[in-house]
Amino acid sequence: MLYIVVDGGKNVKTTIAKVGQFVEREVTIGAWIAGKRSSGKIAFLQLRDGTGFIQGVVVKAEVGEGIFQQAKNITQESSLYVSGVVRADDRAPSGYELTITKIEVIHEATDYPITPKEHGTEFLMDHRHLWLRSKRQHAVMKIRNEIIRATYQFFNENDFVKIDPPILTGSSPEGTSELFHTKYFDEDAYLSQSGQLYMEAAAMALGRVFSFGPTFRAEKSKTRRHLIEFWMIEPEMAFVEFDENLEIQEQYVSYIVQSVIKNCQLELKVLGRDISKLEQIKAPFPRITYDDALAFLHEKGFDDISWGDDFGAPHETAIAEHYDMPVFITHYPTSLKPFYMQPDPNREDVVLCADLIAPEGYGEIIGGSERIHNYEMLKENIESHNLSLDAYQWYLELRKYGSVPHSGFGLGLERTVAWISGVEHVRETIPFPRLLNRLYP
Repeated sequence: MLYIVVDGGKNVKTTIAKVGQFVEREVTIGAWIAGKRSSGKIAFLQLRDGTGFIQGVVVKAEVGEGIFQQAKNITQESSLYVSGVVRADDRAPSGYELTITKIEVIHEATDYPITPKEHGTEFLMDHRHLWLRSKRQHAVMKIRNEIIRATYQFFNENDFVKIDPPILTGSSPEGTSELFHTKYFDEDAYLSQSGQLYMEAAAMALGRVFSFGPTFRAEKSKTRRHLIEFWMIEPEMAFVEFDENLEIQEQYVSYIVQSVIKNCQLELKVLGRDISKLEQIKAPFPRITYDDALAFLHEKGFDDISWGDDFGAPHETAIAEHYDMPVFITHYPTSLKPFYMQPDPNREDVVLCADLIAPEGYGEIIGGSERIHNYEMLKENIESHNLSLDAYQWYLELRKYGSVPHSGFGLGLERTVAWISGVEHVRETIPFPRLLNRLYP
């Protein structure tokens, strides 16, 4: 990091995250006031700068009446340059404290709407642009960022190439009607609900690829697991069949969980996350077939579900709680899954697919499968699903020119962030959530 020296070389301009490098030295930090309290002789300022939080201590006897009154009167979310000496303090969450010597107010905020009192969810959502500044939301966003960083590292280390599929498409990858329609000049177009089909084309060119980008589902759901706009990590791999696909998934999930434990200790502590539950998340993960999962649910008294029905949140939670680990549910009925999934060669009524269910009630975080690589079989499936052969002609051609067995999966970032960070609702895991009745801010 580039440090800026000020005040004739005695003072270093830095960030809260880096103050540990300057213990017993004077630094200057650009920050905002997250909170404050004071007595007759000492003022405590809770400072944040985006990289972290630190307490600044202003001692009246050391700084004089002017600076002390400035500290007492400064308002929540005012911005300032603050100078002071970095002190090691084992009682502080970050391990450091700042003994303030100088305050330069940049902008004084007035009537900041999010006060230390309790606020309702709708109020906080209306003020999401400000709620992001809170310590809790800061922690969630830092964990989200670490998962993204670790994702790139994992796939780069394993020879995957990053590819960006289009967001505007002419057809549905899933063959559903839950799409956002728009006009593309004189044609119909849709916001993408998955980049998978395009990633298959990329895999035929580059072997192992992954994408990371926004996807959209026009699904009128209000559950704590659903968003209208969310981000997906979608790897696709040539010459990878079903079992190897599952192995790559569990290695990837284990990798990002352990990266968060290693690099986000303070954030997990802020959120009150039980790290012991995360520490046991290591490959391999248990696997259970759809048939065995259905039998298990019947044993547990779930009589509302029959073969051919999809599992709902209560069913997934019951299965996950039994293992207390991410668990693969494999070999779903063909009727429940999209047209491109490879049938089990030993049983045509199920496909070579798996959903990865997170523990602690967070539900499905990954869906994946081996893809059909036979031209005639895929063509027949497209027709049987009443999809346009013309719209999928380019996709079919991937099976016409050097087709190979290939597999892939998609991980929903926000559900994964919710699970790893331990927050209840996915609306806290994306900077500006788009929900059924929310397009603001």
